[in-house]
Amino acid sequence: MTMLRKVMLVDDEEDIRAIGRLSLSRVGGWETVLASSGAEALAVAVAEQPDLILLDVMMPGMDGPTTFGKLREQDATARTPIIFMTAKVQKQEVARYLELGAAGVIGKPFDPMTLPQEIRKLVAG
Repeated sequence: MTMLRKVMLVDDEEDIRAIGRLSLSRVGGWETVLASSGAEALAVAVAEQPDLILLDVMMPGMDGPTTFGKLREQDATARTPIIFMTAKVQKQEVARYLELGAAGVIGKPFDPMTLPQEIRKLVAG
């Protein structure tokens, strides 16, 4: 079981980052770091060394799956658990993300009151 202290949320939408930060820090009790793009996520993840990364699938520029691949190529984040967040939670989409090696998939919009609980369940495996 991964001990979660610091969680990084990567999303290009400012309101999602704001709600996510409140949920993760207030409800989850975690230190929360944010990134607004895939490129920013790569730099922030190395600097901050989060215990878990929540990664939006649909982002302009570098999308979630591409960002995921690049995070896996960096030594610092090669083994960090990553959970995808997406509005498209069809079975085949979820299966594809799990095949990539994601710890799980959380649907958007998420419930800020239960998000930390969902994360803990996924990380516990």
